[in-house]
Amino acid sequence: MLREPVELSVDDHGRVELPLGLLAEAGLSSGARLVAFSDADGRIVLRRAEDAMRDLIEKGHL
Repeated sequence: MLREPVELSVDDHGRVELPLGLLAEAGLSSGARLVAFSDADGRIVLRRAEDAMRDLIEKGHL
C-alpha cells in the first residue's frame, strides 16, 4: 500500500527530514546507510547502500 505523498522542504544546509512513517514503509531505520543520486527530471533517488552495491556487482559495474 502506498502512502499519500508528503511535501518536504530543503533547509539552508541542503538537508531534508524524512517522516518516520515513510522510512518504516521503506524498511529503513535510524542509522541506515543510503546512496543518493539524481534520476533527472527533478527526481532524487535514495537506495539502501547494500542494494545499490549488489545491483552494481550483478550488472558487472564493479
